Amino acid sequence: VQRQAAGGGMVQAGGSLRLSCAASGHTITDYTMGWFRQAPGKEREFVAALRWTGGSAHYGKAVRGRFTMSKNGAKNTVFLQMDSLKPEDTAIYYCATGPRLITSTYSDESRYTSWGQGTQVTVSS
Repeated sequence: VQRQAAGGGMVQAGGSLRLSCAASGHTITDYTMGWFRQAPGKEREFVAALRWTGGSAHYGKAVRGRFTMSKNGAKNTVFLQMDSLKPEDTAIYYCATGPRLITSTYSDESRYTSWGQGTQVTVSS
């Protein structure tokens, strides 16, 4: 299984970016898909996650209300719409896949088994 995150770039504060993560090598059935990010000198941080078979996405506190995670089942792709971006959102963003997780474990990165290459997001002030 391979994952590839894309869509990163540089944007001014208040702007928007849309990240995508496509999976190849198998057809996603019932997994948890997550987004994490890591800023320089900081630990990796939970951004958002959802179950492939349904249910609403869950978000980390820092992005709640500004980011929206969605999926396209036909293309085995998840998206992260990032609005009202702030300089503190600057980080490398990673998508990851894990088994069926309960919502209380969505933020636990150790439960995700497959990680894609990250994509850089830079927000200037």
